[in-house]
Amino acid sequence: MPSARFSNALGEFLRARREVVQPEQVGIRGGASRRVPGLRREEVAQLASISPEYYLRIEQGRVHRPSEQVLLGLARALLLDDNGRRYLLRLVSPRPFIRAVDERAFTVDERVARLLTHWSATPAYVSDRNQYVLAANPLARAWVPAGMLDPGVNLLVSAFEQYADFRASTPPEAPEYDRIHREWEGTLRDLTAPLRYYGRPDDPRLQEIVGMLSARHPVFRTIWAEHLVKPQTSKRTRTFIEPLGWVDFRSQTFEVPQTDQFLTVFFGERGSAAAAAIAYLAAGEAAQGADTGSLGDTGSSPRTSAESRRNAARDAGPDGTNTIRRSPSGPGALSRL
Repeated sequence: MPSARFSNALGEFLRARREVVQPEQVGIRGGASRRVPGLRREEVAQLASISPEYYLRIEQGRVHRPSEQVLLGLARALLLDDNGRRYLLRLVSPRPFIRAVDERAFTVDERVARLLTHWSATPAYVSDRNQYVLAANPLARAWVPAGMLDPGVNLLVSAFEQYADFRASTPPEAPEYDRIHREWEGTLRDLTAPLRYYGRPDDPRLQEIVGMLSARHPVFRTIWAEHLVKPQTSKRTRTFIEPLGWVDFRSQTFEVPQTDQFLTVFFGERGSAAAAAIAYLAAGEAAQGADTGSLGDTGSSPRTSAESRRNAARDAGPDGTNTIRRSPSGPGALSRL
Protein backbone atom coordinates (compact mmCIF):
# COMPACT_ATOMS: atom_id res chain seq x y z
CA MET A 1 0.00 0.00 0.00
CA PRO A 2 1.80 3.20 -1.07
CA SER A 3 2.34 5.58 1.81
CA ALA A 4 1.36 8.49 -0.44
CA ARG A 5 -2.28 7.62 0.15
CA PHE A 6 -1.73 8.46 3.83
CA SER A 7 0.38 11.61 3.28
CA ASN A 8 -2.59 13.96 3.65
CA ALA A 9 -4.54 12.24 6.42
CA LEU A 10 -5.46 15.60 7.96
CA GLY A 11 -6.90 16.97 4.73
CA GLU A 12 -8.82 13.77 3.99
CA PHE A 13 -10.34 13.79 7.47
CA LEU A 14 -11.38 17.45 7.23
CA ARG A 15 -12.89 16.93 3.78
CA ALA A 16 -14.86 13.87 4.91
CA ARG A 17 -16.25 15.62 7.96
CA ARG A 18 -17.03 18.78 5.95
CA GLU A 19 -19.20 16.72 3.60
CA VAL A 20 -21.14 15.23 6.52
CA VAL A 21 -22.09 18.43 8.35
CA GLN A 22 -25.27 19.98 6.95
CA PRO A 23 -25.56 23.78 6.66
CA GLU A 24 -28.64 23.86 8.87
CA GLN A 25 -26.65 22.25 11.70
CA VAL A 26 -24.36 25.28 11.94
CA GLY A 27 -26.92 27.99 11.27
CA ILE A 28 -26.37 28.35 7.54
CA ARG A 29 -29.41 28.44 5.28
CA GLY A 30 -29.23 25.74 2.65
CA GLY A 31 -30.82 25.78 -0.75
CA ALA A 32 -31.37 23.88 -3.96
CA SER A 33 -28.50 25.76 -5.61
CA ARG A 34 -25.85 24.10 -3.45
CA ARG A 35 -23.65 21.82 -5.54
CA VAL A 36 -21.58 20.19 -2.80
CA PRO A 37 -22.64 17.85 0.00
CA GLY A 38 -22.28 19.37 3.43
CA LEU A 39 -20.35 22.60 3.92
CA ARG A 40 -18.30 24.62 1.46
CA ARG A 41 -14.65 25.28 2.27
CA GLU A 42 -15.25 28.99 2.75
CA GLU A 43 -18.06 28.23 5.21
CA VAL A 44 -15.80 26.03 7.30
CA ALA A 45 -13.14 28.75 7.24
CA GLN A 46 -15.62 31.37 8.42
CA LEU A 47 -16.91 29.18 11.23
CA ALA A 48 -13.32 28.42 12.32
CA SER A 49 -12.30 32.12 12.10
CA ILE A 50 -9.53 31.55 9.56
CA SER A 51 -9.11 32.73 5.99
CA PRO A 52 -10.53 30.60 3.15
CA GLU A 53 -7.08 30.52 1.53
CA TYR A 54 -5.48 29.15 4.69
CA TYR A 55 -8.16 26.50 5.10
CA LEU A 56 -7.69 25.44 1.47
CA ARG A 57 -3.96 24.99 2.07
CA ILE A 58 -4.68 22.86 5.15
CA GLU A 59 -7.13 20.62 3.29
CA GLN A 60 -4.71 20.23 0.39
CA GLY A 61 -1.93 19.14 2.73
CA ARG A 62 0.22 22.23 2.24
CA VAL A 63 0.15 23.16 5.95
CA HIS A 64 1.73 20.35 7.92
CA ARG A 65 1.21 21.57 11.49
CA PRO A 66 -1.59 24.07 12.01
CA SER A 67 -1.69 25.59 15.47
CA GLU A 68 -3.80 24.05 18.21
CA GLN A 69 -6.01 27.15 18.16
CA VAL A 70 -6.73 26.61 14.46
CA LEU A 71 -7.42 22.92 14.96
CA LEU A 72 -9.82 23.56 17.83
CA GLY A 73 -11.61 26.11 15.68
CA LEU A 74 -11.96 23.54 12.91
CA ALA A 75 -13.21 20.98 15.43
CA ARG A 76 -15.96 23.37 16.49
CA ALA A 77 -16.84 24.24 12.91
CA LEU A 78 -17.16 20.58 11.96
CA LEU A 79 -19.09 19.63 15.10
CA LEU A 80 -16.52 17.04 16.17
CA ASP A 81 -17.12 15.19 19.42
CA ASP A 82 -14.38 14.62 22.00
CA ASN A 83 -13.04 11.57 20.15
CA GLY A 84 -12.93 13.41 16.84
CA ARG A 85 -11.20 16.41 18.41
CA ARG A 86 -8.52 14.23 20.03
CA TYR A 87 -7.97 12.42 16.74
CA LEU A 88 -7.66 15.72 14.87
CA LEU A 89 -5.01 16.96 17.29
CA ARG A 90 -3.15 13.65 17.11
CA LEU A 91 -2.94 13.82 13.32
CA VAL A 92 -0.58 16.79 13.48
CA SER A 93 1.31 15.92 16.67
CA PRO A 94 4.94 14.84 16.26
CA ARG A 95 5.30 11.07 16.11
CA PRO A 96 8.40 9.04 16.80
CA PHE A 97 10.06 7.25 13.91
CA ILE A 98 8.22 4.00 13.23
CA ARG A 99 10.51 1.11 12.48
CA ALA A 100 9.48 -1.36 9.79
CA VAL A 101 9.16 -4.33 12.13
CA ASP A 102 6.59 -7.06 12.51
CA GLU A 103 4.33 -5.82 15.29
CA ARG A 104 2.83 -9.28 15.66
CA ALA A 105 6.09 -10.34 17.27
CA PHE A 106 5.84 -7.69 20.02
CA THR A 107 6.06 -9.03 23.55
CA VAL A 108 3.01 -8.49 25.73
CA ASP A 109 3.58 -6.08 28.60
CA GLU A 110 4.79 -8.14 31.57
CA ARG A 111 2.16 -6.74 33.93
CA VAL A 112 -0.64 -7.70 31.58
CA ALA A 113 0.85 -11.14 30.92
CA ARG A 114 0.68 -11.86 34.64
CA LEU A 115 -2.97 -10.80 34.75
CA LEU A 116 -3.84 -13.16 31.90
CA THR A 117 -2.14 -16.00 33.75
CA HIS A 118 -4.17 -15.43 36.90
CA TRP A 119 -7.58 -14.75 35.33
CA SER A 120 -8.98 -18.27 35.12
CA ALA A 121 -12.61 -17.07 35.29
CA THR A 122 -12.42 -14.03 33.00
CA PRO A 123 -12.04 -14.30 29.20
CA ALA A 124 -9.41 -11.75 28.16
CA TYR A 125 -7.07 -11.00 25.30
CA VAL A 126 -4.44 -8.41 24.38
CA SER A 127 -4.26 -6.62 21.03
CA ASP A 128 -2.25 -3.78 19.52
CA ARG A 129 -3.35 -0.52 17.93
CA ASN A 130 -3.75 -2.24 14.55
CA GLN A 131 -5.99 -4.94 16.08
CA TYR A 132 -3.48 -7.77 15.91
CA VAL A 133 -3.93 -10.33 18.69
CA LEU A 134 -0.85 -10.50 20.91
CA ALA A 135 -2.06 -12.94 23.57
CA ALA A 136 -5.20 -14.52 25.01
CA ASN A 137 -5.87 -16.56 28.11
CA PRO A 138 -7.20 -20.14 27.84
CA LEU A 139 -10.78 -19.16 28.69
CA ALA A 140 -10.89 -16.59 25.87
CA ARG A 141 -9.52 -19.15 23.42
CA ALA A 142 -12.14 -21.67 24.55
CA TRP A 143 -14.81 -19.07 23.88
CA VAL A 144 -14.10 -18.61 20.17
CA PRO A 145 -13.52 -20.93 17.20
CA ALA A 146 -10.08 -22.52 17.18
CA GLY A 147 -7.33 -20.16 16.06
CA MET A 148 -9.38 -16.96 16.15
CA LEU A 149 -7.41 -15.51 19.09
CA ASP A 150 -4.01 -16.90 18.16
CA PRO A 151 -1.17 -14.36 18.25
CA GLY A 152 -0.82 -12.70 14.85
CA VAL A 153 -4.51 -12.92 13.91
CA ASN A 154 -5.95 -9.55 12.89
CA LEU A 155 -9.43 -9.06 14.35
CA LEU A 156 -10.57 -6.54 11.75
CA VAL A 157 -9.45 -8.69 8.83
CA SER A 158 -11.21 -11.69 10.38
CA ALA A 159 -14.40 -9.66 10.73
CA PHE A 160 -14.49 -8.62 7.08
CA GLU A 161 -13.71 -12.17 5.95
CA GLN A 162 -16.65 -13.46 8.01
CA TYR A 163 -18.88 -10.76 6.54
CA ALA A 164 -17.81 -11.84 3.05
CA ASP A 165 -18.66 -15.44 3.95
CA PHE A 166 -22.12 -14.34 5.10
CA ARG A 167 -22.74 -12.49 1.83
CA ALA A 168 -21.53 -15.44 -0.23
CA SER A 169 -23.56 -18.06 1.64
CA THR A 170 -26.83 -16.22 2.29
CA PRO A 171 -29.20 -15.27 -0.55
CA PRO A 172 -30.72 -11.76 -0.29
CA GLU A 173 -34.22 -13.23 -0.27
CA ALA A 174 -33.46 -15.27 2.85
CA PRO A 175 -35.52 -14.45 5.97
CA GLU A 176 -33.97 -11.74 8.13
CA TYR A 177 -31.31 -11.04 5.49
CA ASP A 178 -31.83 -7.27 5.50
CA ARG A 179 -31.74 -7.03 9.29
CA ILE A 180 -28.65 -9.20 9.62
CA HIS A 181 -26.95 -7.30 6.82
CA ARG A 182 -27.59 -3.98 8.60
CA GLU A 183 -26.28 -5.42 11.87
CA TRP A 184 -23.16 -6.67 10.11
CA GLU A 185 -22.38 -3.26 8.62
CA GLY A 186 -22.94 -1.59 11.98
CA THR A 187 -20.56 -4.06 13.59
CA LEU A 188 -17.93 -3.49 10.92
CA ARG A 189 -18.15 0.27 11.44
CA ASP A 190 -17.73 -0.21 15.19
CA LEU A 191 -14.58 -2.26 14.56
CA THR A 192 -13.11 0.01 11.89
CA ALA A 193 -13.43 3.28 13.84
CA PRO A 194 -10.82 2.31 16.49
CA LEU A 195 -8.34 1.31 13.79
CA ARG A 196 -8.39 4.87 12.44
CA TYR A 197 -8.56 6.43 15.91
CA TYR A 198 -5.46 4.66 17.23
CA GLY A 199 -3.63 4.09 13.95
CA ARG A 200 -0.71 6.17 12.75
CA PRO A 201 -1.02 7.14 9.10
CA ASP A 202 2.71 6.57 8.49
CA ASP A 203 2.71 3.09 10.08
CA PRO A 204 3.59 0.46 7.43
CA ARG A 205 1.48 -2.15 9.21
CA LEU A 206 -1.62 0.07 9.10
CA GLN A 207 -0.99 0.78 5.42
CA GLU A 208 -0.78 -2.96 4.75
CA ILE A 209 -4.10 -3.64 6.50
CA VAL A 210 -5.95 -0.80 4.78
CA GLY A 211 -4.51 -1.72 1.40
CA MET A 212 -5.42 -5.38 1.70
CA LEU A 213 -8.96 -4.74 2.99
CA SER A 214 -9.54 -2.06 0.33
CA ALA A 215 -8.56 -4.51 -2.40
CA ARG A 216 -10.69 -7.38 -1.10
CA HIS A 217 -13.80 -5.73 0.33
CA PRO A 218 -15.68 -2.85 -1.32
CA VAL A 219 -17.65 -2.29 1.90
CA PHE A 220 -14.39 -1.53 3.71
CA ARG A 221 -13.57 1.18 1.17
CA THR A 222 -16.96 2.74 1.86
CA ILE A 223 -16.59 2.59 5.64
CA TRP A 224 -12.97 3.78 5.62
CA ALA A 225 -13.95 6.79 3.50
CA GLU A 226 -16.41 7.86 6.21
CA HIS A 227 -13.47 8.67 8.53
CA LEU A 228 -15.26 7.42 11.64
CA VAL A 229 -13.11 7.65 14.77
CA LYS A 230 -13.70 6.37 18.29
CA PRO A 231 -11.64 4.54 20.91
CA GLN A 232 -12.20 1.02 22.15
CA THR A 233 -14.22 1.24 25.36
CA SER A 234 -17.10 -0.72 26.83
CA LYS A 235 -19.84 -2.39 24.87
CA ARG A 236 -22.36 -5.21 24.90
CA THR A 237 -21.58 -8.22 22.78
CA ARG A 238 -24.01 -10.90 21.63
CA THR A 239 -22.19 -14.21 21.36
CA PHE A 240 -23.14 -17.73 20.35
CA ILE A 241 -21.94 -20.26 22.95
CA GLU A 242 -22.30 -23.91 22.03
CA PRO A 243 -24.54 -25.47 23.34
CA LEU A 244 -26.07 -22.60 25.32
CA GLY A 245 -27.19 -20.49 22.35
CA TRP A 246 -26.98 -16.69 22.12
CA VAL A 247 -25.71 -14.88 25.21
CA ASP A 248 -25.23 -11.14 25.81
CA PHE A 249 -21.89 -10.28 27.40
CA ARG A 250 -20.34 -7.01 28.47
CA SER A 251 -16.79 -6.14 27.52
CA GLN A 252 -14.35 -3.46 28.59
CA THR A 253 -11.13 -2.47 26.84
CA PHE A 254 -8.30 -0.82 28.75
CA GLU A 255 -5.32 0.99 27.28
CA VAL A 256 -2.11 -0.35 28.79
CA PRO A 257 -0.10 2.74 29.89
CA GLN A 258 3.10 3.53 27.99
CA THR A 259 2.39 0.91 25.35
CA ASP A 260 0.36 0.54 22.16
CA GLN A 261 -1.41 -2.45 23.67
CA PHE A 262 -5.00 -2.94 24.79
CA LEU A 263 -6.52 -5.40 27.25
CA THR A 264 -10.08 -6.54 26.53
CA VAL A 265 -12.06 -8.47 29.15
CA PHE A 266 -15.54 -10.02 28.95
CA PHE A 267 -17.88 -10.45 31.89
CA GLY A 268 -21.50 -10.76 32.96
CA GLU A 269 -23.54 -9.39 35.81
CA ARG A 270 -24.06 -11.70 38.78
CA GLY A 271 -26.91 -14.10 38.06
CA SER A 272 -26.99 -13.27 34.34
CA ALA A 273 -26.85 -15.66 31.40
CA ALA A 274 -23.38 -14.30 30.62
CA ALA A 275 -22.10 -15.11 34.11
CA ALA A 276 -23.51 -18.63 33.81
CA ALA A 277 -21.93 -19.07 30.38
CA ILE A 278 -18.52 -17.97 31.65
CA ALA A 279 -18.83 -20.38 34.59
CA TYR A 280 -19.74 -23.15 32.16
CA LEU A 281 -16.70 -22.48 29.98
CA ALA A 282 -14.39 -22.08 32.97
CA ALA A 283 -15.58 -25.41 34.39
CA GLY A 284 -14.76 -27.08 31.10
CA GLU A 285 -11.27 -25.57 31.03
CA ALA A 286 -10.63 -26.58 34.64
CA ALA A 287 -11.88 -30.08 33.95
CA GLN A 288 -9.63 -30.50 30.95
CA GLY A 289 -6.66 -29.37 33.00
CA ALA A 290 -7.52 -31.72 35.86
CA ASP A 291 -8.03 -34.65 33.50
CA THR A 292 -4.63 -34.35 31.86
CA GLY A 293 -2.74 -37.55 32.59
CA SER A 294 -5.51 -38.94 34.83
CA LEU A 295 -6.94 -41.71 32.64
CA GLY A 296 -5.59 -44.46 34.84
CA ASP A 297 -7.39 -43.06 37.88
CA THR A 298 -10.79 -42.31 36.39
CA GLY A 299 -11.17 -44.95 33.72
CA SER A 300 -12.85 -42.36 31.45
CA SER A 301 -11.60 -40.18 28.67
CA PRO A 302 -10.71 -36.53 29.34
CA ARG A 303 -13.36 -35.45 26.82
CA THR A 304 -16.11 -37.44 28.54
CA SER A 305 -15.22 -36.22 32.00
CA ALA A 306 -14.82 -32.62 30.88
CA GLU A 307 -18.15 -32.65 29.10
CA SER A 308 -19.95 -34.06 32.14
CA ARG A 309 -18.57 -31.32 34.36
CA ARG A 310 -19.41 -28.64 31.82
CA ASN A 311 -22.96 -30.00 31.64
CA ALA A 312 -23.16 -29.85 35.42
CA ALA A 313 -22.05 -26.25 35.42
CA ARG A 314 -24.60 -25.43 32.74
CA ASP A 315 -27.44 -27.18 34.57
CA ALA A 316 -26.55 -25.36 37.78
CA GLY A 317 -27.06 -21.96 36.14
CA PRO A 318 -29.70 -20.00 38.08
CA ASP A 319 -31.04 -18.04 35.14
CA GLY A 320 -32.62 -20.67 32.87
CA THR A 321 -30.13 -20.19 30.02
CA ASN A 322 -31.51 -21.37 26.67
CA THR A 323 -29.75 -24.58 25.65
CA ILE A 324 -31.35 -25.05 22.22
CA ARG A 325 -28.65 -25.78 19.65
CA ARG A 326 -28.50 -23.30 16.78
CA SER A 327 -25.93 -22.52 14.15
CA PRO A 328 -24.38 -19.06 14.58
CA SER A 329 -24.98 -16.57 11.78
CA GLY A 330 -24.82 -12.82 11.39
CA PRO A 331 -22.67 -10.42 13.40
CA GLY A 332 -23.38 -12.23 16.65
CA ALA A 333 -20.96 -14.94 15.54
CA LEU A 334 -18.36 -12.26 14.86
CA SER A 335 -18.98 -10.69 18.26
CA ARG A 336 -16.99 -13.50 19.83
CA LEU A 337 -14.10 -11.15 19.09
